Amino acid sequence: MGFIRAMTPARLLFLLKLNGKAAGSTKTLARAGCSVCFRRNVCSSPSRLQNCMSAWVIDQYGTNGVLKYTEEVAIPTVSSTSEVMIKVHAASLNPLDIAMRGGYGAKLLKLRRDPLSVMDTVSEFPLILGRDVSGVVVDCGSDVTHFAPGDEVWAAVPPWKQGSLAEFVTLTEYEVSHKPKLLNHTEAASIPYVANTALSALVNAGGLCRDNSSDKRVLIIGGSGGVGTFSIQLLKAWGAHVTVTCSQNAEGLVRGLGAEEVVDYTTGDAAEQLQVMEKFDVILDSVGRETEQWAVGLLKPWCGAKYVTLATPLLLNTDSMGLLDGAFNAVFSLQAKAIQSIISSGAFYRWGFYAPDGPGLDEISKLVDAGKILPVVEAQFPFTQVPQAFQKLEQGHARGKTVVRVAEEDDRQDDELIENIRRDTAESEQEGQETAKQN
Repeated sequence: MGFIRAMTPARLLFLLKLNGKAAGSTKTLARAGCSVCFRRNVCSSPSRLQNCMSAWVIDQYGTNGVLKYTEEVAIPTVSSTSEVMIKVHAASLNPLDIAMRGGYGAKLLKLRRDPLSVMDTVSEFPLILGRDVSGVVVDCGSDVTHFAPGDEVWAAVPPWKQGSLAEFVTLTEYEVSHKPKLLNHTEAASIPYVANTALSALVNAGGLCRDNSSDKRVLIIGGSGGVGTFSIQLLKAWGAHVTVTCSQNAEGLVRGLGAEEVVDYTTGDAAEQLQVMEKFDVILDSVGRETEQWAVGLLKPWCGAKYVTLATPLLLNTDSMGLLDGAFNAVFSLQAKAIQSIISSGAFYRWGFYAPDGPGLDEISKLVDAGKILPVVEAQFPFTQVPQAFQKLEQGHARGKTVVRVAEEDDRQDDELIENIRRDTAESEQEGQETAKQN
């Protein structure tokens, strides 16, 4: 993985291509506008309703067999003054999509979509999955000030909204950000959801930020997946010392992204290896389960250290116990563990959740264009092969993200523009280095 370190100073992109061929392309403003006009006024076949779009939906919870392709989903409209309508060029899958396909969080998410649903039997179906989106703005509400039709954007779609495995999606402008200039849509779609999740966990729950991380030791448990690979890069950009647990065959990947120390969890003695290391200021745990039993003890005692887990029981409890009992049980569990952690070592036990954050993505976009955060794409699939993309993700042991190319139309001019920007940036940095050497 040495080539990652060699490429980073030149701000080139690291794209791990284990399946599928290179990304598709973006569309020009004119072509995007024409496409939208066509969709809004004319259906491409007699069977399709006016104002319809293609999407992958589920009409019930279950395994991969419930995924259904349809061309008769109503195009989402801009229904409030702060909303932005996006033509989707690429989406990516997260473990949450697999869980939601099986009904994970159904009760609480349905209530979040419609607070009145607790009083009736209105169905949440058809449901569109997919949390990441990269695409082009095609319509804006009257109060939207940061975006205009034609802008290339990226965003993470909240789980309580219809997802990105569709031709169009509508979000508020506060959930959307301008796409990094150095990424095409396929690369960009690999980042937003894990970025928002990592920012929420590390900043809101972990208390870290760009200004206070340079002297911090951080442990990431489960570092080769989407959140892990992103968090490594973000923490390194902030100057933190990063230790990661992962399997041996992912060691090259996480070291290439900046991890200083790597522990192979498959050896069976990961806890013992970590216990002999210097204690940590923050632990980000994306695995959960039995790791909690020993991970909290790896924190620096009586220093305000924080353990943040992404494997929370809230949605599982509300699914199995009902909304009130499940929420009460989950909160009681959180309080009990938090109190125990404070009493025993002065450490904080906290839950980490995804939180929509367009301004946060603005900052991430700057880091991407500065070459400090690179997209890690493990597999790509065309829009026609969404079930195969789910199957790939279900195999586990992720080495980055699985991306779905929703808009397959070629636009060589946009791809060439991105390549020219990358080349010019690399040449500019090389010239700067040569000038510095001469001086």
